[in-house]
This record gives sequence, structure tokens and C-alpha cells, in this order.
Amino acid sequence: MTPTLLAAAAPALPHTSSNGQLLVAVLLSIGAIVLLITKFKLHPFLALTLGSGLLAAVAGAPFDKLLSSFSTGFGSTVASVGLLIGLGAMLGKLLADSGGANIIADTVLARTGPKMLPWAMALIAAVLGLPLFFEVGVVLLIPIVLLVARRGNVPLMRIGIPALAGLSVLHGLVPPHPGPLVAVDALKADLGVTLALGLLIAVPTLIVAGPLFSRFAQRWVGPLEIPADTTPAETVKHEKTPRFGAVLATILLPVVLMLGKALADVVIDDPKAGVQRFFDFIGSPLIALLAATLLAMVTLGRAAGFDKTKISATVGNSLGPIAGIVFIVGAGGGFKQTLIDVGVGQAVSDWSGKWHISALLLGWLIAVLIRLATGSATVATITAAGIVGPLAADMSTTHAALMVLAIGAGSLFLSHVNDAGFWLVKEYFGMSVGQTLKSWSVMETVISVVAIALILPLSLII
Repeated sequence: MTPTLLAAAAPALPHTSSNGQLLVAVLLSIGAIVLLITKFKLHPFLALTLGSGLLAAVAGAPFDKLLSSFSTGFGSTVASVGLLIGLGAMLGKLLADSGGANIIADTVLARTGPKMLPWAMALIAAVLGLPLFFEVGVVLLIPIVLLVARRGNVPLMRIGIPALAGLSVLHGLVPPHPGPLVAVDALKADLGVTLALGLLIAVPTLIVAGPLFSRFAQRWVGPLEIPADTTPAETVKHEKTPRFGAVLATILLPVVLMLGKALADVVIDDPKAGVQRFFDFIGSPLIALLAATLLAMVTLGRAAGFDKTKISATVGNSLGPIAGIVFIVGAGGGFKQTLIDVGVGQAVSDWSGKWHISALLLGWLIAVLIRLATGSATVATITAAGIVGPLAADMSTTHAALMVLAIGAGSLFLSHVNDAGFWLVKEYFGMSVGQTLKSWSVMETVISVVAIALILPLSLII
């Protein structure tokens, strides 16, 4: 059954007309997902799958419709997002294994004085955060952070917070990271416009949550011991190394291509024009990331002295670690489609109209609540996008993009003990739980609040 037929069939279900019953179904299903992930430590893929079944059962949807809804949502999400996640993983692996990440870091730091080190680390993290998943970026950057703090005799929080903020802001707000990509797909937003507005929001958010907040984090956490033998664990030594300009060009290529498409859509605005069709093709996420990955094989892999076998192995090894991410995203897509097909989206539209609450603020709040409960930014983004998706149907291109960003901002709110990122940061920096809450958790909250504080007034202007 096609998504169109599913969507048409859902309102006809005899038990989906009661908004009260739908509210109970949503609360029970989300509660079950939270309980399964946090209490029973069930993998999010399984938790989302079971939550979808509970949602449909409580809402009164026939079992055969449940299977169709979930499989349709799973398949369409993996088809649209899974390929991009895979290409992003390949690009990130080439960047890491070739030593390209260290070339960026070494070049920027060599030209930076002690006072500007926090700003330099924020810049490095933002640039590397474009193609790298958050966890990979942390593993790459934190050893460099520790080394710079030791050599420059700079408090660890003054360097570490800007680096973490750069990675986190990009992870939550800027495609092609999984969360924003899923939200773009769910809300049918324009990727180029979302990318442009995401970068616009990301810059001031990073400044506030990174270099500026690091001053407070340093005071609240106090001095941290830096191991004397700290060396970048991920530093890769090769006889040959990529050039800084080539590395930077490779990282920025997909961004430039996608922004070029968005600009062509605005300036030319003629779908039949040959120039716009060309930019639509090269600026599509799949082609942009594919081009960057193929280029990286030369500018990063070959430049580092990799032969064909080594490049092939590097690319192949990048796919194993992302299998879990792809399945979680796919199950989230199935849950999202189930939400839509049982009529939850329409009910949310009705409720938001009665409450007179901004749709953007509603999307942010829903993402915040799910983030607090599950600890997963990706799960929060997927679920919130599914719930508020119908609200974006009548939005302009820019406002649909802002809805994606509002949900992404909410998904970063207050990382705490149920978030794997919390423990990753705690262990790498050697902090206590209390110190991690005062630094990392507050930083995540600052990112979320500053971003939505910028998004809401921007929505009144554009």
C-alpha cells in the first residue's frame, strides 16, 4: 500500500476520531519507548518498533494497517536518509584515517594565540562537524583538546566546551547529520534552505554556548587534571599528508553545492530552465555527498599515500558502525508514519489551534520532552517531526525549514545521565557526574535555548 493510500485510509478508521483516545495512545506509546530504552536498556530500534505497535493498538487501528504504515515509513525513511548517512560515514572515515582532521586542527592552532584558542577550537569543531557524526568528532577532537590545553597551559574547560559546542550545534541543526535529515524528510522541507538557515542560526548559537559560556563552565567546574602523557589517540602518521586547502575544499563541497541549489531556486525560479535543473541535480543531497566522497578518495586517501585497496577498505569499514543508526532512523520513520496514519498529526493541529501556541515553539517543546525522557537527540527529532508534521504542510519554504531547526534545537536540551554522550564526555575529561552536569549538560541547554530564541523572532521576519 502506498503512503498516499495509507494517509487516506487512516481518517476512515472507526476508532481514530477521538482526540482523547489519540492523546492516550501517544502518551502510552512514548512512555513505553522511554521505559524500554531507559529501564530495560532495549535497543532504540526495538523500542520504537514496539512503541509503534502499542500506538496503533490503543488508537484502534487494524493490525494489517499497522504493518503497512510501519513498513512504509521505515522503507521511505531509509531510502531517503540511509544513503546519505552512509555517504557521510564514508567521507568522515576518509577524513579521520587520512589525517585530514589533524591537518585542519594543526593549521588553525598554529596561527592562533593563547587568547584566541577557545575561538579556534570552536572553529575547528564546526568545520569538522560538517561531515563527521558527533561521536566520531568527539573521539577525534578530545585528544587534540587535551593536548592543546596541556601545551598552552589553558584551563581544560576553556578549550573543551567550545569544541563540544561546535560538534553539538552542527549535529542538531545542520544537515547532513541524521536528525536534521530525518526532520527535513518528515516535514518535506527544502534541504538547501534548511542548511542555509541552519548555518545562520548555528553561528551565534555556537559563539554563546562555546567560547562565551566556557568562561562560566571553567569557574563552575574548577581546575581539571590533564594527563601528562596525553597524545591524540586518533592522530594518523603518514609519510604523505593531505594539503590543508584540499581537505577544507572537500569538507565544504557538499555544503557549497546544496547552498548553490537553494540560491538558484531563489534567483532563477524556473524549474524548466537548464541552469536551474543543473543546480537541482548537483545540489541534491545524494549527488553532493557522493561527489564529496569520490573527491575525498583522491584529495584525502591518495594524498595520504593510500592505495586502491586501502581506500576501499577504509570506505568499507565506515559502514559497520552506522548500521545501528540507520535502523534507529528507519524505525523512527515507521513510528512517524504510524503517528500520521492514525490521525495524531491532525489532532495536534487541532490542539495547537485551540491553544494559540506557535507551531515552532510546540515542535521545540515536544522535542525537549522526548529528549529529557529518552536521552537520544535522534529519537527526539524523529518523534517530534512525526507528531507536528501536518503543521508544516501549509507552511512556507522558510518556515518549514525553521520548524526543522526548532525541533533540532529541542532535541539537544539538557543532556543528562540517560544520554550516551553525557558519559562519553565525562570519561574523556575525567569529570565527576556533578561537574559534567555543570558543564556539558548546561552547555547543551544553552544551545537549545539560544537557538529557539533566535528561530522564533527570525520566523517573524522571513
